[in-house]
Amino acid sequence: YVKKDEPADASADGGAATQNCRVYVGNLSWSTGWRDLKDHMKACGDVLRADIMQTHDGRSKGCGIVEYSSPEEAARAVEELNNSELSGRQIFVREDREQKVSGGGHHGQHGHGGQHGGGLNRVGGGAGGG
Repeated sequence: YVKKDEPADASADGGAATQNCRVYVGNLSWSTGWRDLKDHMKACGDVLRADIMQTHDGRSKGCGIVEYSSPEEAARAVEELNNSELSGRQIFVREDREQKVSGGGHHGQHGHGGQHGGGLNRVGGGAGGG
């Protein structure tokens, strides 16, 4: 039984809670590193992880994922840091729409999953991979 007002893929395993703590950041300068991204995004809360999406050869894709310690901090980042400037570029910040990325890495339409580069507080895996 699934209530009609709840998404069918919402599960009680905590994946949805983690998802709500993440934001997607786009239009990053190619030279922006994960530390630069983390430093900029921590204005809105406790950043647990900041990743720059990378191509297979390690070059930036110009976007990243930031994970906060709470959904409220992530929502604040969307509200306050969207259209802010980082490394001379106007960035956009929105809720991360990828589903269950941390679970297996096989849902990688935007390079999420195994293509993360240089992260912060990485748990259970090395940088890169795929």
